[in-house]
Amino acid sequence: MLRVDLRALTQPVGVMRLMETVVTLMCVVLVATVGHVASSYWAWCMFTWCFCFFFTLLILVLEFTTVSDKLPFAWEDFTTAFAMLASLMCLSASIIYPSFFTCATCSRQIGASVVSWVCFGLYVGEVVFTRLRPRGEIIGFLSTLPGILKMLETFLACLIFISLETGQYSGSPETQWCVAVYSLCFIFAIIIILVTLGQLTSGLPFPFERVVIVYNILSAVMYATAMVIWPLYSFQKRIPAGCVDICHDKLVMVTVMTVFNFLVYAVDSGYSIYLVFFKHTF
Repeated sequence: MLRVDLRALTQPVGVMRLMETVVTLMCVVLVATVGHVASSYWAWCMFTWCFCFFFTLLILVLEFTTVSDKLPFAWEDFTTAFAMLASLMCLSASIIYPSFFTCATCSRQIGASVVSWVCFGLYVGEVVFTRLRPRGEIIGFLSTLPGILKMLETFLACLIFISLETGQYSGSPETQWCVAVYSLCFIFAIIIILVTLGQLTSGLPFPFERVVIVYNILSAVMYATAMVIWPLYSFQKRIPAGCVDICHDKLVMVTVMTVFNFLVYAVDSGYSIYLVFFKHTF
């Protein structure tokens, strides 16, 4: 039997989530009234605000109806991880949208940009509230450093994907290898997140932690190759006339995000090795 919990709406985190649903919806409405723009960056910004609105509203409904207590995974871990991911997504949208789609006289675009920064601030506030736990309290994987690094890896990969254009890698085995690296690492990172969130690691017939270490090391090595190969070959391709600025910016974006993700995978590899092989020896 379901019951309602008013504290889900009246406690500080609940109030912040209500505000998040309002401001993310405002961003969607403001940008939608301007009209569609045929750009992967525009699509990413719109997806960010819709994604955050939908899942924030879903979290509110599930907590208000207490359905969240019956779900087969760590609910607080999920909500904390979502707030972190939403913070990163809103930060990227708050930078990308005004950089490419606003002007001095574009009032609705400027308004959407300002409200997007408010979204970012609210989600950061939620992260702060949910991370303020009593010392020693057990939290789930996604709220720990390895979990945060996994989410960061997938987020940076998403920024790479929205910056890729077919002409950047078609007909070039070298740049196609880089796209394969981005795709494979992203897919396996998502699988790791889902397996740990669903608490399925104990039922696996192999030591999951050591498999993750191997994955992290391989991903770091593969990203190291992409970090060298992508700028070396992609900038040699001829950029079509009329697309010089935006296409060049996208190439730079992929290059920079590749370097950042390599560093994240390197840190993830080192930290996971420390946790499994060295932490309990001291």
